[in-house]
Amino acid sequence: MKTLIQAFIAPLAIALFTMGCTNDNGVPPTNEVNPVEIPSEIADGSSRFAFNFLHSLQESQPAADNFFVSPLSLHMALGMLLNGAENESAAEVQKALEMQGVSLSDLNKAYNTLIRDLPVADSRVTLGLANSIWYKNGLNVETSFQNILKESFQAEITGLPFDDASKDRINQWASDKTNGKIKSVIQEIQPDHIMFLLNALYFKGDWKARFDPKETVDMPFKLENGSSKTVKMMHIKSAFKIYGDASFSAVRLPYGNGQFSMTLLLPAGTNTIDQILSEIDAAKWKSIIAGNSETNIKVGLPKFTLDYSANLNSTLQQMGINRVFSNGAQFGKISQSTPMKVDFVKQNAYLAIDEKGTEAAAVTSIGMVPTSTTPQEPRFICDQPFGLIISENTSNTILFMGRIKNPDSK
Repeated sequence: MKTLIQAFIAPLAIALFTMGCTNDNGVPPTNEVNPVEIPSEIADGSSRFAFNFLHSLQESQPAADNFFVSPLSLHMALGMLLNGAENESAAEVQKALEMQGVSLSDLNKAYNTLIRDLPVADSRVTLGLANSIWYKNGLNVETSFQNILKESFQAEITGLPFDDASKDRINQWASDKTNGKIKSVIQEIQPDHIMFLLNALYFKGDWKARFDPKETVDMPFKLENGSSKTVKMMHIKSAFKIYGDASFSAVRLPYGNGQFSMTLLLPAGTNTIDQILSEIDAAKWKSIIAGNSETNIKVGLPKFTLDYSANLNSTLQQMGINRVFSNGAQFGKISQSTPMKVDFVKQNAYLAIDEKGTEAAAVTSIGMVPTSTTPQEPRFICDQPFGLIISENTSNTILFMGRIKNPDSK
C-alpha cells in the first residue's frame, strides 16, 4: 500500500510555525501536480520520527527561543549514515528513524523516490533535495558504500585535502543547493575530521491565496512573559481547511497548486504552544490533516525572517542514538581500514515568510572522526575547582575536608 508524502512534508509545515511561485526563467507555471508515493510503513515511521525529533528538540532548546528544523533533511542524512553502519550502531539509528522492520533496500528506494519526485510534485513550487559526501584524501572509502549513496541518494562524493579551501568548497556547495540562504555549515575543519555527510533541502512556494500587502499592518504580538512587541501582521480572508478542539485550533494554508501546505497552530485558553506541540504525535497529526471541509476565515500571520542552527548530538542521544558517537561505533561499511565515529550532527535552517509566500532551507551536516585506538595515559589534572579530604588510613578518621575554588600559588 502506498501513501502520499505528507508524512515528510507536513511535519515540516509544523516546524514552519514554531519558530505556487512564478518560474525564475519567466515561463508561466502550469497547474500540474504529481502525487509522491512511498510505502505506508515508511511514511508512518517518518511521521513518528518527525514528532519524536520535535519533542526531543523542545526539551533541549531555551524556552523563549524560536526554533526551526527539517525532519526530512535530518532523516535523509541519518539514512546515509545508516548505510555505513553495522550491528548495534545500525540498529540504534534504524530504531531512532522509526524504520524497524523496514529493509535497508526498501528504505533506500523510498529516499530515491523523494529525491526524484518531490521537486516535480507541484509545478508552482520550487523544491530541491541534494546529498553529498566529502572525505579526506587518503581515507579508503568502501566502493560499495560509495555506490549505494550514488545510486539511492544521488550523492556527490568528493575527496579533498581538508584544508581551508576544502571548507570553502563544502560551504559553497551548501550555499548553491539552498539558493544562497545557508552560506556556511562548516566553520572549521578540525585536524581529526575525515568525512562530512551533507543533506540540503530548499523550498520556495507562493501562497495559493496570496496576502495583500495593503492589508499588512503593525500589530502587537504578545509574548509568553506578558510583554509584547510590534510585528508586521499580514492578513487574508479566504477558504481554508481548519481543525479545532478544546486545546488548540489549526489552519492549513496551501502553496502553488495545493500539493504543499503550511499548517498553523494556535493554543486555546491557557495552553501554551509548547504544551500543544508536546501533545501532538503522528496519530494526532493524521486527525489534523484529515479531509476537513474548507471554511471562509480571516488569517493573520507575522511577516518575518529567521536563521537558525543547532547541534543535534544530545537530541539524537535522547532519541536512542548513542553508540555512533562513541569509540565503539561500527562503520566498517564506510571504511574497513579506518575505524570512525560521529563527531557532530548539526542543522542550519532558514525561513522567510511574506505576502507572496515562503522560502525555507535546511542543511544537515554529519562530521566523522577516527575512533581512538591508542590507549591514553591516565590523567588527573586539577585545573578546575576541586575537593580534598585528609584522613587516617587505619581508622578511616577524616581529619580535614575542603573545596579549592581559587588557589593562591606562592
